[in-house]
Amino acid sequence: MTNSNKEFSLDRRKFIQSSLIGGISISFLPFFNSCEQETLNYELALDAPTKLFDGKRCWTHPRAGIIPGMGTNGNPSVVMTMNNLDLAGSDVFYGMFELHTEDLSKNWSAPKELKALAPRFETIDGIERPVALSDFWPKWHVASKTLLGTGHTVVYTPDWKVSNPRPRHTGYATYDVQTKRWNDWQKFEMPKGDKFFNAGAGCVQRYDLKDGKILLPIYFSPKGKNARVTICECSFDGKKLEYLSHGTELDIDDKTRGLGEPSLTKFNDTYFLTIRNDKKGYVARSKDGLNFDEYQPWTFDDGTELGSYNTQQHWLTHSEALFLVYTRKGANNDHIFRHRAPLFMAEVDPERLCVIRDTEQILVPERGARLGNFGVTDISPYETWVTVSEWMQPEGVEKYGSDGSVFVAKVKWNKKNKLFSQT
Repeated sequence: MTNSNKEFSLDRRKFIQSSLIGGISISFLPFFNSCEQETLNYELALDAPTKLFDGKRCWTHPRAGIIPGMGTNGNPSVVMTMNNLDLAGSDVFYGMFELHTEDLSKNWSAPKELKALAPRFETIDGIERPVALSDFWPKWHVASKTLLGTGHTVVYTPDWKVSNPRPRHTGYATYDVQTKRWNDWQKFEMPKGDKFFNAGAGCVQRYDLKDGKILLPIYFSPKGKNARVTICECSFDGKKLEYLSHGTELDIDDKTRGLGEPSLTKFNDTYFLTIRNDKKGYVARSKDGLNFDEYQPWTFDDGTELGSYNTQQHWLTHSEALFLVYTRKGANNDHIFRHRAPLFMAEVDPERLCVIRDTEQILVPERGARLGNFGVTDISPYETWVTVSEWMQPEGVEKYGSDGSVFVAKVKWNKKNKLFSQT
């Protein structure tokens, strides 16, 4: 971090970034939801608990899950998992690591390698190949009182190049609260056949029902076709995740790789799905979380395109307002790979399915590196975290100031999020 203070401004919103030992402090103007008589406000703070960039590797996919009541003073223990990325290749993940905090990020443990989530060697098409678990997202499953993480598998050639075409599975793992260790990762079994030959839940935001069932978004590529998305209804007993059914299969015919990295939330009795595509992000809604209306492109409320493309978006859901976290074009960021920084947050109009431009706020500023692979975690009724790392590709991004930092952007609400539940 630099020692000098920097002032940034965007769309009439201004914030100050100050250098502190162990992290960054950011003070924002509050957010005002004009539809509420008593407004929902928030403050933001930004911490950087760790970093990695040695010219060869960096951290990716940092996402956090909570274990209620296991931290100090009744706070949750927060477990963050990350992939270790080989910068010499493309999507080459050699292993998974973990760090944790017991005091709401005042102190963090050092990252440690997770043997239970490490790559394995499997014989595929007669060849022994490494298979890694990546794009992982841990989340507390209330009904079973289990920290369950989901992601997908990546199959490599023997010399660690991404194998294509390849079988892909949803990979999942559970955390043993007593031993404070992850159990060995498993594969989620889909119906047999070519349709789900390449199907996974990488970087997706799932929704857990009160009865314990899970609505798990996946994306899949039937042999010879581009990718499409659907929601799997799953059972989970605290140990095994099992397929029950799946809903609408959303696809696209636009000469791209298709649809991917869907994320699901529920707000005001309606489910909302945000979807990645090479050209633009899309959004759809549903009454039951399985069967969706036609999707539409993400736009601002003035009708202009949001400008988020070829990367993921995720939901930040408060009982009084729905927000989207995303990256986009048009923010003086043409030097960023696929415009994947800075990381924005803005309120969504759930009726018009658009982003309200005047509410847009920067969560994490850009420093040359991409910020497109991130997670959202509800920590308490008054605090939500967005976790992201500086992905140090392509070569040379550090000249803009990035250093492989892992960031925790804290959204601190002035009103209770009634959707938060840990029991």
